[in-house]
Amino acid sequence: MEDKNKIIILVAVIAVIAIAGILFATGMLNGNNNQMTTQFKTDFMEGSFVGNVSLENDTQKFMHSYEDKNHHITYNISTVDNSSELMEIYQFQGVPNPEERTFNGNDWNIYFTQAIPGNDTSDTSNAMNIVICESQGEKQGYLIYAIFDAKSDINSTNNIFSDGYIKYIEPLLKSITLKESKDVPKINEEFGLSEDEFAQQLDMIRQYNAGNTSVLEG
Repeated sequence: MEDKNKIIILVAVIAVIAIAGILFATGMLNGNNNQMTTQFKTDFMEGSFVGNVSLENDTQKFMHSYEDKNHHITYNISTVDNSSELMEIYQFQGVPNPEERTFNGNDWNIYFTQAIPGNDTSDTSNAMNIVICESQGEKQGYLIYAIFDAKSDINSTNNIFSDGYIKYIEPLLKSITLKESKDVPKINEEFGLSEDEFAQQLDMIRQYNAGNTSVLEG
């Protein structure tokens, strides 16, 4: 083979290798079109969102809001002393049982629900799909609310098989590092109740769920 032809073939091989490297690096060969990520870091949690996500509200130490404006997704991240008790209340209000997953040694309960803005609950055209990710540690609980607006172009039907979960929520959870904090908000204070008052309310919910429906009568 002539040297000229050898050089042409060598250049072609190098080009193919370079293109393949780019494809693997961007995830295009495995169908991941959301290769861009946005890092975030708070006093109690850090990780990375999929996509171009911006910090929108940072006025509170233990609650932060981020937004993916391209896909109309809002992420609210917070921590309280007992997130498990909060989820008991949510479930009493109708939120279905969670899916359970473990990522990076953290056990997550993943809830799927919907909300309709405004007072007209019959108008489902504006329904928002909401994914609540909750993890209770030894000293505090962690919460991520992912809100897919009705305008979102992401398929976020209420289960783990939707694009919203597979391409956005699960990669986020896999990236999360949880950190312990001081002076974490108490769940009873979030409801404007004393510890005893909150304990009484929670006990009534547990009795009702156990079959004692009369506890809420009167």
